[in-house]
Amino acid sequence: MRTDPKRVLAVMCAGMFLVLLDVTIVNVALPRISAGLHLGVAALQWVVDGYAVAIASLLLAGGTLGDRYGHRRVLLTGFALFGVASVACAAAPNGGVLAGARVVQGIGGALLLPSTMAVIADVFPERGAQARALGTWAAVSSLALPAGPLLGGLLVGTLGWRWVFWLNVPLVLVAVVGALRTVPSEAGRTTARLDVSGLVGLAVGLGGAIFAVIAAGRGASGAEVGTAAAVALVAFVIGVRAERRAAHPVLPLDLLRRKAFLGPNVVAFVMNSTFNGLLFVAMLYLQDVRGFSPIEAGLAVLPLAVPLVALAPVSGRLTAARGPRTAVTAGCVIAAAGVLPLLALGTSSGLAALLAGFGLLGCGAGLVTASVVTAVVQATPADRRGLATGMSNTARQVGTASGVAVFGAVAGPAAHAGAFVGALHALAGVAGGMWAAAAGLAAGTIASRAAIRMGTAH
Repeated sequence: MRTDPKRVLAVMCAGMFLVLLDVTIVNVALPRISAGLHLGVAALQWVVDGYAVAIASLLLAGGTLGDRYGHRRVLLTGFALFGVASVACAAAPNGGVLAGARVVQGIGGALLLPSTMAVIADVFPERGAQARALGTWAAVSSLALPAGPLLGGLLVGTLGWRWVFWLNVPLVLVAVVGALRTVPSEAGRTTARLDVSGLVGLAVGLGGAIFAVIAAGRGASGAEVGTAAAVALVAFVIGVRAERRAAHPVLPLDLLRRKAFLGPNVVAFVMNSTFNGLLFVAMLYLQDVRGFSPIEAGLAVLPLAVPLVALAPVSGRLTAARGPRTAVTAGCVIAAAGVLPLLALGTSSGLAALLAGFGLLGCGAGLVTASVVTAVVQATPADRRGLATGMSNTARQVGTASGVAVFGAVAGPAAHAGAFVGALHALAGVAGGMWAAAAGLAAGTIASRAAIRMGTAH
């Protein structure tokens, strides 16, 4: 097969865009899904978190499987799972089937994302061309956030919520055909065995913790919440112990002991947890409290999404000139200020405050998104940078799952408008505090440009 790098890049970007689009496109459909399937807030949280938990739990494993069995094979498997699960989501008769299908979608996404990056790195071996190709990949990924609410609002408002998932089917078919025609076959690069016991322990631990939070939010019994929390704790302990003994662990425990590596990953967690948690409750607020249509709600979150794309090159230039610490710290401070206008939201007023707050929050996240990955990579030995980027993506997906679970549990049902808005004020305050703490953490853990040049960043 004759490889055309530009065509391969286009197919890989399309696959990655599809996976990230499903993180945000569903949010605008939540009120209609709730009405159509008679679901409460807890069930809606699982529609979002089933996907996020699966990706967060298996993302590092996806890269390992690609290295062992060949990234083309794993890529095609991920596409197939994602496509079949999309059909199941679109045809789901109840919330249980929908949440389960979303988990399978997330498994497909966890296989897809690491393989798209690996394939791009393979077909662009020259460092300069590789950097430009991965920059294109990152820019396209940023487009998924503003495209999700807009496209979701259009589909839900005109055709119904199921079309949010039907849309994936032809796109997956096109991507599979493109991958078969453009991506070269390859043998596995390693014989390293996947640490299954550690992976299962960590996945069950994360799922159990999210279940406990969601169950507490819907008023479940103390026994149910306590059992879920106990299962999560035991699973985490088993997973961490297995990782310490594993020859090829999926979780880099040695790197997590380095503050220069741990700090930016915690910042990435804070970014996604507050960003996606606020987006979840904002969709319910705009449609269930304020009565906006899905299209209007999608337009209302554009100030949150557009800066992610617009500020990506600014963040890159600032990071190149001053190192990642300046961009990450400044972004955290701006985002902390951005949640303050949300305190002015009311049951029938405050749209201007929402737009202003979302604009500042989007600007802050726009500065952080790319620079925090650079900080993680610079704190990692060169031969482990693939694992480093995988860990950064995992931290973000764990943040998404946690943010939706916690923010949804605290906000409760939007039918109680006054209580819902009051909870939204409290969540805005917590988010502001988290961003302020992240700014301090970034300033204290991310190495300066001078330290990086002197080789003392680790």
